[in-house]
Amino acid sequence: MKNILVPIGTGSNSGETLQYAVDFATAFSAQVFVMDVFTVSAKTGSLANISQKVAESSKERLKEVIEKVDSKDISIKIATYNGDITDGLKEIDKELGIDLIIIAPRSNDIKEELYLGNTTGKIIKQTDIPALIVPKGTVFSPFKSALTAFKSGVLKKKRMLEPLLSIQKKHGTKVSLLLVKTPGYDKDDLKVNPSLMDISEQLTISENATTYQGVLEHFQSHQPDLLCVFRRKRGFFKKLWEKNTILKSEFFVKIPVLMLRVKKD
Repeated sequence: MKNILVPIGTGSNSGETLQYAVDFATAFSAQVFVMDVFTVSAKTGSLANISQKVAESSKERLKEVIEKVDSKDISIKIATYNGDITDGLKEIDKELGIDLIIIAPRSNDIKEELYLGNTTGKIIKQTDIPALIVPKGTVFSPFKSALTAFKSGVLKKKRMLEPLLSIQKKHGTKVSLLLVKTPGYDKDDLKVNPSLMDISEQLTISENATTYQGVLEHFQSHQPDLLCVFRRKRGFFKKLWEKNTILKSEFFVKIPVLMLRVKKD
């Protein structure tokens, strides 16, 4: 894990998320990139340097956030983008190769009943980059146990597990698997990929209406400090295909959530 990206919003917890990312990156000697996006659509004949001025203002704000964290000798670099955040993420990923996005569930000051805000939801919904969603106020500590929940054990590419594999190797994380049989499941879904079995110490099979309900049923017995799920088109956060925001009544945990992206189901 070499490059970690932290989108910085206008919320008051931006520094908390960046500090978490720096502490996380320290174990991997990774670089941290902080990113801000803005939208300037100046028409011909208007101020030609308006985009540059906004970019400079954005960089100054990011520098202020960076100055408030303990960098611990981790390299923190700044990236700004004029346009949509998902387009910006794709551009920087294409240029640098981002291994992980670390982000707060709500990147702006919005309603408390929301777990995922609009910006965070867009990032998870519209990019192929793995993401670690870190609740507000969370202080980094090595992951001792992880619960990996899924409704299909079919994984076409082992490399999608790389963030979880890196975490397990670095922290000695105990990984437990939870296979949730949902209505209409296919028999092939019950064939768990050997790569998943190789990293796990326990496999639990549950029958529930949704993967999340399966997590709720078995969460207390496992007591993980990391929840790992796969972001499939019809998977854990399928409501993201209807809208970007996720209510706490629909999903909520107080621990970090590692979202691994499956490009094709």
